[in-house]
Amino acid sequence: MALIKPYRTIPIRDCGEPLVEIPRDIFAFFDPHPYAALGAPYGDASPWMLRASVLDALIKAQAQLQASNPGWKIMLFDAYRPNAVQAFMVERELAALARAQGLDPARLTDAERENLMPKVLRIWGMPSADPATPPPHSTGAVVDCTLADERGHEIDMGSPIDENSDRSNPDYFAAADGTGQQAHANRVLLNTVMAAQGFTRNPTEWWHFSRGDQLATWIAHGQRVEGTAIYGRADLL
Repeated sequence: MALIKPYRTIPIRDCGEPLVEIPRDIFAFFDPHPYAALGAPYGDASPWMLRASVLDALIKAQAQLQASNPGWKIMLFDAYRPNAVQAFMVERELAALARAQGLDPARLTDAERENLMPKVLRIWGMPSADPATPPPHSTGAVVDCTLADERGHEIDMGSPIDENSDRSNPDYFAAADGTGQQAHANRVLLNTVMAAQGFTRNPTEWWHFSRGDQLATWIAHGQRVEGTAIYGRADLL
């Protein structure tokens, strides 16, 4: 079973931009951080960091959102994710899927694990110690986000971030009526302000946006293994 997705074979020539802290006064944040609250092993690293140019683009996206929807903010769910955190979350998702099938996560056979991993990898990147195949969030070039209104309330996107189902597909509600139609319009708004600043949305996750990493490069070249990513593993700088 192939565990490394095709886009992670895109070559990387890291531009060397540093990770910088995301300012707390510009955006809305999930608080506490969702994965840190679960005990994910961040060590001394902060999840609220991005590469410098990625953060600049995100700030511009926020300004564009404010121009069209006064008082609204991009609401950040996750940004920088060390490889150890990626491994922690993959194992957590694997355990959850195992329990949903009546299996004991501590006693999975190799065959059971192999059967479950494709569903895990639908929304989670495989952890990797190889600098050539970094998990996307480990580059510091990825942000998971949604929208908050002028009162700070999270906008309805039709499904929560990290839901492992077809509802996570960006266009899942495109043909829906009623509340589903509004959820689709909200997803379109988020994508519009992010794409205008050079972000690329993950084809299977409405909340995941990247800029300059392997996935963004792969999409920019028609989902072919072409081009060169400018962001690799941030902890190797």
